[in-house]
Amino acid sequence: MIGAHAAPIPSDSVLAPLYVGADLLDAFAIHLPAGASDDPEVLARVAFERQAAWIRALTWVRDTVMAPAGVQSSRAIGAAAATRGLQVIGYFPVLSKSAGEMVMGGDDRHLDFRVAVLVRTDAQAGRELVVVTVVHCHNRLGRTYLAAIAPFHRTILRANLERTVRMLEG
Repeated sequence: MIGAHAAPIPSDSVLAPLYVGADLLDAFAIHLPAGASDDPEVLARVAFERQAAWIRALTWVRDTVMAPAGVQSSRAIGAAAATRGLQVIGYFPVLSKSAGEMVMGGDDRHLDFRVAVLVRTDAQAGRELVVVTVVHCHNRLGRTYLAAIAPFHRTILRANLERTVRMLEG
């Protein structure tokens, strides 16, 4: 398996208008095995619904540390979205879906985030799963929070993509 890697930011993503002025903008990709689904929702569910134990532990730490600052917990984000009738994958509210792209995300008082899941043709004429993240901070809390979690975000995203491919392969 070829590991997850930083990828060019897709210019044709529905998130493209949000790229300007983003406090965090990144994309990571991984080659999909033959026979894997082309449906971004199916792939997002594999990637985000059953997180590895170490990722769940980090999310618990995030929720616990940020609660005193009034930041919504991951569970609260998902529950609020479900109450509004939105579909939820993991704890990410699904905001839109097309044949080639699914967008998840949420807004809070400290920042707004969006995650796009896309399936693309890669350089070897195979397929790759691409995940784009866009974050806009509203205040110092958002910028401080983002600075603290950004290295974890990148590690978690790469690990999720690699775990997704392992699950699809076997």
